[in-house]
Amino acid sequence: MLERILCVEDDPDIQDVAKLALETLGGFKVTLCSSGADALEKAAAVAPDMILLDVMMPGMDGPDTLTALRQKPALAAVPVAFMTARVQPEEVARYHALGACGVIAKPFDPMTLANQVKALWQEATS
Repeated sequence: MLERILCVEDDPDIQDVAKLALETLGGFKVTLCSSGADALEKAAAVAPDMILLDVMMPGMDGPDTLTALRQKPALAAVPVAFMTARVQPEEVARYHALGACGVIAKPFDPMTLANQVKALWQEATS
């Protein structure tokens, strides 16, 4: 069952909107991380059912973060979706090749975000 979401996003405004939308409309428990390093530190303790990952972040970007998360046995099978404005077909293909279950385009619609996340999670876990 999808309950806990780890949202890795460096923009505080996007963090706020995503958390509000996912908790209020989706009923999820959302843990925010502001960097890839922060996510690597917190992820195992959070034991997320799904991870939402920004692509463009300072320091460790989303693809590097995903690669590092996959090295941790407790997180290796957790579905990860990228949230990004970079949604050209070749970029989306690259994200899938890295092991992402999907991509949520930014700017996202807060009213449909929870349903998008649920659909990606169901597809990834069925």
